[in-house]
Amino acid sequence: MSTYWQLFIAFFIPGILGYGGGPASIPLVENEVVGRFQWMTVSDFSEMLAMANALPGPIATKMAGFIGFQQGGVMGSVVAVFATVVPSLLLMIILLGLLMKYKDSPKVKRMTMFIRPTIAVLLGAMALQFFQTSYVDTGFFQMSGIGLISFLLMERLKVHPAFVIAGALVFGALFLG
Repeated sequence: MSTYWQLFIAFFIPGILGYGGGPASIPLVENEVVGRFQWMTVSDFSEMLAMANALPGPIATKMAGFIGFQQGGVMGSVVAVFATVVPSLLLMIILLGLLMKYKDSPKVKRMTMFIRPTIAVLLGAMALQFFQTSYVDTGFFQMSGIGLISFLLMERLKVHPAFVIAGALVFGALFLG
């Protein structure tokens, strides 16, 4: 199977199944990139995700662009980003018409209520996996310290998450690298 076709499949499937936007598709992309095609390790994926979160813009397209470029150069990046965007665009056009037509239907409201817990479980499983990886790679005290300081900065002092992420990146580069 060609690399471009693999890249298309790896990002098209999460694009179709990732209900809830970029963050909801992260576990699906991880499954394709780490599990199915084995282009990255969990640790590499975690680092790429941290860097992608530090940059502005949609997370799914940043992941697709990076992984696509890593696997197939500029053309691989184009294929991966295209595969990420096209399913959402087509499904939005189709579903928006249907949802607007049936927006007051109890069945539609019930359907969306069932999807939300599924996304929460997927994000929780991914967070647990990242927790385990960071625990092994950096140790309990550093991981807990970064987590606690990040929480305090964002929740208590209302520091913007971008500055907290940038600070964590600088800390990691200086002391954990």
